[in-house]
Amino acid sequence: MQTIPALEAKNHFGQLIEAAQRQPVTVTKQGRPAIVVMSTHDFESYQKQAGYRLLDVMSRMQSQAKESGLTEEALEGLLADES
Repeated sequence: MQTIPALEAKNHFGQLIEAAQRQPVTVTKQGRPAIVVMSTHDFESYQKQAGYRLLDVMSRMQSQAKESGLTEEALEGLLADES
């Protein structure tokens, strides 16, 4: 991943956009990573992957709850106790 200082990103914004089309670019501020600039294609792919990971975690949690004997009725009872 390419890294550039914020001042350079500001002064060469068009080049930053071109570079981000090829790969994500880290922009630093005072020598520390501040942001990552990436293409919309990469961002949409990242969001899609995050969604798939979330669905996988939810599925595993559902399986574990089922294996532990947690039913919908028991869950409703637990949640009702909280109110």
